Amino acid sequence: MEEICILGLQIIDRIKENSLVQPVLSKYANIIKYRLGFHELSEEKCSREGLIILQLKGDKQEWDKLEKELYKIEGIRIRKMLFDNSVF
Repeated sequence: MEEICILGLQIIDRIKENSLVQPVLSKYANIIKYRLGFHELSEEKCSREGLIILQLKGDKQEWDKLEKELYKIEGIRIRKMLFDNSVF
């Protein structure tokens, strides 16, 4: 079983930060296996805060490059989960 990396991005102001986040995600599209994005939506408002969950594939060095570029963007928080072959 290969190692699985999940990145969670909390976008504080998705309207403001989208123009910075989207180009980075597009640049690293070849290592993104799955991408799930969502934000609160109702008839009264559309939330400015958003969440993106990424499952990464491929070269682990590219994972690190993606993460470093995302950390340069103010207004987002990043959390990382790694699942490997280790036994409990």
